[in-house]
Amino acid sequence: MGLILHHRYFCPHSRFVRLVLAERGLEAELVEERPWERRTDFLRINPEGTTPVLELVDGVAVPGPDGVAGWLDDTDSLPPGRRLMPEAIGHRIEVRRLMRWFHGKFFEEVSGPLVEEKIDKRFIPAEYGGGAPNTTALRAARANIRYHLAYVGWLAARNDWLAGPSMSYADLAAAAHLSVVDYLGEVPWNDDAAARDWYARVKSRPSFRTLLNDRVVGMQPSASYADLDF
Repeated sequence: MGLILHHRYFCPHSRFVRLVLAERGLEAELVEERPWERRTDFLRINPEGTTPVLELVDGVAVPGPDGVAGWLDDTDSLPPGRRLMPEAIGHRIEVRRLMRWFHGKFFEEVSGPLVEEKIDKRFIPAEYGGGAPNTTALRAARANIRYHLAYVGWLAARNDWLAGPSMSYADLAAAAHLSVVDYLGEVPWNDDAAARDWYARVKSRPSFRTLLNDRVVGMQPSASYADLDF
């Protein structure tokens, strides 16, 4: 048995891991989890009950996007020019800072609320918090995306990639979170050409193809979602 990824299709943290694995040429069996169901077997490998979790071939479970990136960084034998964590210490610090920004701040202020309110609540039973979207949370996320997109644009305009001269975990983290927001049609791409051009480069990579095929039942993606040229 090979790698097993416990994930959700529109969980941005899960999408980050799928991108990372694809960039490294690693395949994993995908097992979709619904954390609100508190599945016993899933809680055994991750008592937090959150996605993603990557089960390794020796039965070890690696939880969270940072955990998976760290595991790959510890075991990756690829040449320095092809690794997703740069060699230079300054660039490594910047990659980790931006990973924390997107997996933490961006998720809390934008992608997390939008996915919860517009996607998850459609499928969560009412007794577990499902139901109509919280319009206050949606308004806040829509306001927050504008300054986050401006920050992405600023980073993209001053570097070849967000954290430096080479694509890194930082780019995949940002793209994973933006991809779910883009599906929902909530990214104001016309506000920032540098951010739009950078994202077009990332989503044109082969690693992005399976993500762009994902669909929410009963909800079509925005026109820009799978359009590589916007």
